[in-house]
Amino acid sequence: MVAQDDKKKDEKKNENNIPTEELVVEVASVTKVPIDPLSPARAAFYSAVLPGLGHAYLKEYWKIPVVYAGLGAGIYFYVDNNNQYNRYRDAYKSRLAGFDTDEFYGTISTDGLQDAQEQFGRNREISLLVTIGIYALNIVWANVDAHLAQFNVDDNLSLRPHYQMNEYDNTGDLGLTLNYKF
Repeated sequence: MVAQDDKKKDEKKNENNIPTEELVVEVASVTKVPIDPLSPARAAFYSAVLPGLGHAYLKEYWKIPVVYAGLGAGIYFYVDNNNQYNRYRDAYKSRLAGFDTDEFYGTISTDGLQDAQEQFGRNREISLLVTIGIYALNIVWANVDAHLAQFNVDDNLSLRPHYQMNEYDNTGDLGLTLNYKF
């Protein structure tokens, strides 16, 4: 009995003298951030000057080690292939000069030294191209992230998948729904 009396006290009466419960509605406030059109160019410029700096400008710090790992791997393979190329080139030159004191004497023929030298030269060039590609990708990545940071992602525009059972032939219909609210 006491719980029912408390509930009746919480009810309010509207203008028609009908008891209604109070309804609280919270409205989320939307703050619009001004768009800086130079932000993508600035992020790309910073990444071009110092790889990873564009991501730091965008406050995406976790991407900086990814950029440096990629650049470090490319540089490592370039240096390693260059050292191997120089070893085989020096041995090949000493064989052509008539010396038999190189480290590969007796195990690799002169033609084998030339083939190994060409292979490590190609690998060195590929490593250089990959490193330059990772550097360029770093710049593009910062630029695209800066563009996407300014993209409007509120609930007024949404694209959602939907699945519906077809009642007539008992099959499933799969599709996408695009919603735009004014």
